[in-house]
Amino acid sequence: MGYAALTAILTVLDYSSYLACFKEAGLRSAGGEFPLLRKKAMHSIDINCDLGEGFGVYQVAPEAEILPLISSANIACGFHAGDPQVMRRSVELAVKHRVAIGAHPGTPDLAGFGRRAMELSRGDLENLLIYQIGALEAICRVAGTHIGHVKPHGWLYNAAARDARMADTIAQTLKTMDPSWVLYGLAGSELIRAAQRAGIQCAQEAFVDRTYQPDGSLTGRNVAGSLITDPVLAAQQCLDLVVKGRVKTAIGAEVQVAADTLCLHGDNPAVLSILVQVHDRLLQNHWEIRALKAG
Repeated sequence: MGYAALTAILTVLDYSSYLACFKEAGLRSAGGEFPLLRKKAMHSIDINCDLGEGFGVYQVAPEAEILPLISSANIACGFHAGDPQVMRRSVELAVKHRVAIGAHPGTPDLAGFGRRAMELSRGDLENLLIYQIGALEAICRVAGTHIGHVKPHGWLYNAAARDARMADTIAQTLKTMDPSWVLYGLAGSELIRAAQRAGIQCAQEAFVDRTYQPDGSLTGRNVAGSLITDPVLAAQQCLDLVVKGRVKTAIGAEVQVAADTLCLHGDNPAVLSILVQVHDRLLQNHWEIRALKAG
């Protein structure tokens, strides 16, 4: 089937049919892109999603359906969510769909999903990072792959965005473990500056499904409307971020955000509908979804 025929199909099929068509034709490349669309694509963006956040028999996200639509997966490592079985299943699914894998370590707070504040000494923080990331890296090796990035979870992520000492501890721990890993952090935050001070690679992250404050921080999860569940609004926010480098805040003003990677939460109840809208809007504007490359 030629490019023109496939382009025509896109105008009459819904997204799920379009994706199935490309899969059936074997047109997805090893890098996860759709090469026949590359003729018009001039830019690329990494779309990452927090996954592996189930526990035992409980599942949080429809990972088998999410993974074909993203380029990077941040997999929970057992403290805020996840367990050995969940972690291995998520890694194997990511490998199957050729999605880049990152560790998503959090605090030991299953009941609070890692979103509650916690007192941590420097040693406590170093050890919980080593323990969790090391476990996921071992599972990755068994699956024939490896970790490429690390993104802290929940309270740890937000605290490190503001606290330079905590951010430095995270960056230095990653540098000691594997200096090739990319540190994902909130765009313009202390975590990004810590990675730069440590001399390791970093990716400035913005969010498709979270609202922003005028200072570029995320609206707290305890605030009504902080999570965007409307697919149209989320897709527009995605497009504003990649095209304009700006995002509309919760009060209506715009703030500048320079992003290398965009996150969508796996526990968002509208995650699949949002991803479909995001794909459609990005393709219409000549953007493709592609994982970041280290180096």
